[in-house]
Amino acid sequence: MRNWKEILSEQLSLEPPRLTVEDATILYEDADINDLMFASLERRKIQVPGNLVTYLVDRNINYTNICTINCQFCSFYRPPGHSEVYTQTFEEISQRISELENIGGSRILMQGGVNPELGLDWYLDLISNIREKHPTISLDCFSPIEIEGIADVCGLNTSEVLKQLADVGMHGLPGGGAEMLVDDVRLDISPKKGSADNWLRVMSEAQELGLTTSATNVFGFGETDHHRVLHMERIRNMQDHALSLDRVGFTSFVAWPVQLENNSFGKRNKGRNRVELGAGPVEYLRHISISRLFFDNIDHIQASWPTMGLGVAQMAILAGADDAGSTMMEENVVSASGTKKTLAKEEELQDSIFRAGFTPIKRDSDYNILDTIIIEEKNLIATIPIQN
Repeated sequence: MRNWKEILSEQLSLEPPRLTVEDATILYEDADINDLMFASLERRKIQVPGNLVTYLVDRNINYTNICTINCQFCSFYRPPGHSEVYTQTFEEISQRISELENIGGSRILMQGGVNPELGLDWYLDLISNIREKHPTISLDCFSPIEIEGIADVCGLNTSEVLKQLADVGMHGLPGGGAEMLVDDVRLDISPKKGSADNWLRVMSEAQELGLTTSATNVFGFGETDHHRVLHMERIRNMQDHALSLDRVGFTSFVAWPVQLENNSFGKRNKGRNRVELGAGPVEYLRHISISRLFFDNIDHIQASWPTMGLGVAQMAILAGADDAGSTMMEENVVSASGTKKTLAKEEELQDSIFRAGFTPIKRDSDYNILDTIIIEEKNLIATIPIQN
């Protein structure tokens, strides 16, 4: 078996070879975390030059919590008929977007559940209504599994559903619902969500239409390090295919550990060794570092502060991430699983980036820079406690 130092040395060369699944797994399992983070930061400097770290001012809108997929790790959804179900009105959603406009936001990330009570016309009317009232806001809406749900309700294929949504103004398809694109893991934690191939197919259809897409990864279900790298391989292979067709493909890769506190997955595994589940800060930083080295065809790696906290997100920037995510303004899914800090003001993200030694700058959903003047650097000293 190859030595991790040899592999990492190759990755630090002027023309590093593409990291294989086998070598990435060795790095994941054996590499010294400091050496790994150093190599990943050096790769980031080549792939995304400069000292800027981007962030986005947006709002999450969870328009409904009705869902029939019953993911074991989700604490947000409610089955149809439950006393706590809701579906927001167009007026409620519009009011939330107006509040985002008032603070200079540029994008909404709107996702809910697979709600069998909502047909395609409801979604088309919703997007049309928002586009008319809020023409400057990018609408990154739904997820591949929601698109599949809409297609089932209306009897169309997913490609046609996406086309109709794009025609009335939907800007992008978020990467939610990927979790682990390894069926041995995926079908255990979310059997109703379907195979990895389904998620990849819907994403490919969205990219063919020119919709903005991102790739995501939730890990910590008890899978192996090799499983985690196999997930990345599915994403990287799909990105290769998109780029070969002159498509943008995935704009970014975003990963975070599963939250276990208030859901059936956490309760189901309560008797197991908790070291096998979830991921602590050091393991998360290892994941970010590996992803930066592995994704030679995806420029932007995002730090997930809502799940890990701003301090660990600062360290993720030093592990190769070049984006600090978004202010979110509203968040209901991750917080339902027990995470306390899921919202941040723009100034908090700016300060967090400064403290990591970088300069923050605002972007839009397509990674276009929005600020015309880079914020002047502040004299801040980083004190970032990291615990296993």
